[in-house]
Amino acid sequence: MYRIERTITDFNWDEILAVYHAVGWTRHTLKNLQTIYSNSSHVVAAYADNRLVGMGRALSDGVFNAAIYDVIIHPKFQGKGIGKLVVEDLLFQLKDVSCVHLISTTGNEPFYEKAGLKRVKTAMARYLNKGLEAEYLV
Repeated sequence: MYRIERTITDFNWDEILAVYHAVGWTRHTLKNLQTIYSNSSHVVAAYADNRLVGMGRALSDGVFNAAIYDVIIHPKFQGKGIGKLVVEDLLFQLKDVSCVHLISTTGNEPFYEKAGLKRVKTAMARYLNKGLEAEYLV
């Protein structure tokens, strides 16, 4: 069984870093992650047998807008419904927010569509990383 937590108080930052690196997001450092999660308005951590196996986070003004970021599940635990739990919990926390945005990693759009999110007609973005720019911008 999986357990969901909504706080970073008991985070083991080395475990978080390991999950990020396991999915290939190796540019993240402990300091980056501590800053990222400390500045997030909503956090979800998923545990399997007290082991951190996934997480997600959001930024929100609490009324009109929110954006979900970094929904990641350790590769050994993908396909087991944990990502669905993380997204559902974030959306539940944001249920009263008028608009929730999410930029999917390439190829994962159908996963988020199953969660009830829809493609955006007018999304705009800017990337400092030229590789990400080439992958995500039209």
